[in-house]
Amino acid sequence: MKHIIVVIILLFTSVVIYAQESQKLLRSGNKSYNAGKYKEAEIDYRKSFEKNKDYYKGLFNLGDALYKQNNYTESANVFKLLTQNNELDKTTKSQAFHNLGNAMLQDKKYQESIDAYKNALKLKPSDADSKYNLAYAQKKLIQQQQQQQQNKDNKENKDQQKQNEPKDDKEKKDEKKDQQQQKNEISKEDAEKMLNALYNQEKNLQDKLKKDSAKVVNSSLLKDW
Repeated sequence: MKHIIVVIILLFTSVVIYAQESQKLLRSGNKSYNAGKYKEAEIDYRKSFEKNKDYYKGLFNLGDALYKQNNYTESANVFKLLTQNNELDKTTKSQAFHNLGNAMLQDKKYQESIDAYKNALKLKPSDADSKYNLAYAQKKLIQQQQQQQQNKDNKENKDQQKQNEPKDDKEKKDEKKDQQQQKNEISKEDAEKMLNALYNQEKNLQDKLKKDSAKVVNSSLLKDW
């Protein structure tokens, strides 16, 4: 029985020591955080949570430190973990949802941020910050959807224009080649006709020249000197 009591006392002492160390690391992290040294604060908060996983403040502040370093994805993961803790009071859980919404908002995940703000307001309906951020996130979501629709319309218009554009260079060249070949074939037929006509004209001219030449010669011969 004595041994059991000793073990219980030792366990309780260990828990107390770990809790004290966790709180000490938390205070150290807060000091770094307030000085703008967010990476150092992150390290202390992680150690604080490792010392006492039931001490949610270390985890909560870790999410804030990550947020300040623009690490929104990991910050969101931390706050999401907090929102799943059923032992948190409503006010703290509402703040966790609010911060989750902020991280999602910065990551341009507007629908997720809207859901987080709504959950924050369910727990604390009078929270003016969550109301304002909810309205802002809804506005950003509409703008995002409009931009996506515009990008889709622009793509469809470009595709349509591409379909209506003249044939590509190769097709143009092939088309011109066919037209040239047709033109050449027509020219060949015309050339043959022209050659025949010229041949006939030349033959007639030669015959005429022969006659004229003979006439001239004869005339010369008959000329009276």
